[in-house]
Amino acid sequence: MSTAERIRGGDIRLASRLIRNLEDNSPRAREIVKELFPYTGSSRVLGLTGAPGAGKSTITDYLIRSYRSTGHTVGVLAVDPTSPFSGGAILGDRVRMQKHAEDKGVFIRSLATRGALGGLAAAVDDAVHVLDAMGMDRIILETVGTGQSEVDVMNNAHTVLLALTPGLGDEVQTLKAGIMEIADLFVINKADQKGASKLYQELMRMLNMAGEHHSGWRPPVFNLHNIAHPEEFAEQVQELRNRLDEHYQVLLETDILAERERRKARLQLLNSFQSAMLDPIMAELEASGELDGLIQRIQNKESDPHTLADELRGRYTR
Repeated sequence: MSTAERIRGGDIRLASRLIRNLEDNSPRAREIVKELFPYTGSSRVLGLTGAPGAGKSTITDYLIRSYRSTGHTVGVLAVDPTSPFSGGAILGDRVRMQKHAEDKGVFIRSLATRGALGGLAAAVDDAVHVLDAMGMDRIILETVGTGQSEVDVMNNAHTVLLALTPGLGDEVQTLKAGIMEIADLFVINKADQKGASKLYQELMRMLNMAGEHHSGWRPPVFNLHNIAHPEEFAEQVQELRNRLDEHYQVLLETDILAERERRKARLQLLNSFQSAMLDPIMAELEASGELDGLIQRIQNKESDPHTLADELRGRYTR
């Protein structure tokens, strides 16, 4: 039985190893993903984003519980900051989700950004394909939480959930963030704390100014209270899950789902094409030592990056 067939059969260890190899940009790993790709397209993908400390991991934990209570399998790709020493994910232990470690219906994997912008790791596209081919009914992408720039999640998820919390400074800071424009649902976590009412009012004001989406869906603002009362919190997350289901139904009934799938396919093609063109060139330049020489020329002001890039393009595309 091939590696791809074993992963499709639910081999979690092999899937985890494959995702690690994808992070390391292994050519063999990409070949396996090619085998898996025809068996993708069944999973529903949720993107969960927001500033650090907004409670994304806690929300993910309770969403896992909710989905598992109805028999759905869940894959989680938690994108974390990169360690400057190891290159790995700093928060890779994912302490809050360890209770699901023995559940064969749950797959949790941390990925390091490794310099990728937009809040997601470069290997996320293929990692989603792996979990999809495994048969995970729901896939949750939890972004690194770097702030206003992490909008790439909209290109990977069917539904984007933005978690906010009062007390992190200026409540209206969110109004100027790019991530505000991509959210399908807003969650005010720790909504029983001081400042939650003001944050809610600011969100409602922003939504009133934005007008209606052509699908007719108006992003709701949902309140989650204190995790110190877990039963109440779990009930609220269950209601949140119902709203997520409602949004996906809107996608199915309109042309929005097809638009998002097309946007995702375009991005994946561009990313793959860039990698296929650039990675071998960079490997050759590094192996020959020429890359160091080019870098030194820029440092010494003997040339500029644009001129050298034009020269390389001419050499490799003639």
